[in-house]
Amino acid sequence: MPYDIHHEKNYSQDARSVYDAALKSAGELKGQMLSSSPNDLRFEVKFDKTILGKVLGDRTQMTCVVQSAENGSKVVVDAYPLDAVGRKLMFGARKGVTQTVIDMFTTHLENNLK
Repeated sequence: MPYDIHHEKNYSQDARSVYDAALKSAGELKGQMLSSSPNDLRFEVKFDKTILGKVLGDRTQMTCVVQSAENGSKVVVDAYPLDAVGRKLMFGARKGVTQTVIDMFTTHLENNLK
């Protein structure tokens, strides 16, 4: 199972609205913003081992890019686990943690778009 996860999802809302909802979602999950480029509709965030009281076991770094699409927008997420020092984990990551973070982020994003 690969540690790096690439996830794409289309939404009917415009790219700016989706980007704002994505930023809000990262904040709700207590992500630490590493970089943000509002003009490019892109941000990078790091999540701790515990999100909303749920202990996941690994830290996760995620890049989110919102792109304009034919009928709305597309969210492109790339995420991977981190070690305690903040380096990308190449082995020893817990199974499913990165996907769980992406799922939590997507759920919050969709709730913020309603």
